[in-house]
Amino acid sequence: QVQLVESGGGSAQTGESLRLSCTISGSVDWVTSMAWYRQAPQKGREWVGRIDSRGRADYAGSVEGRFSISRDINKNVMILEMNNLKPEDTGVYYCNAELRTAWYETFEPYWGQGTQVTVVS
Repeated sequence: QVQLVESGGGSAQTGESLRLSCTISGSVDWVTSMAWYRQAPQKGREWVGRIDSRGRADYAGSVEGRFSISRDINKNVMILEMNNLKPEDTGVYYCNAELRTAWYETFEPYWGQGTQVTVVS
């Protein structure tokens, strides 16, 4: 069974950096794209950024220039480098992947369990 696992969450001071990882395990035929989402307390889930199978990444305006997404396609690992953190970056960060488990299956979204990021002054 396919599983996505996030790691690297924790606490940071304003202006500091934090690095999150997402690893896909299990039987996977193809991953078209991977993305990061976050959910602050009492807020809806917000799209943070995405990286496609060709390595092209784009970001939400609130994080562009501060966050960077990279991907090791062979290992199905996605990295989120968060720099110059702000209190509004606080939330649970979720890894998402659009993938199929076999060529005859459809592409479906898979989600990780989430990892907490807390940014304090």
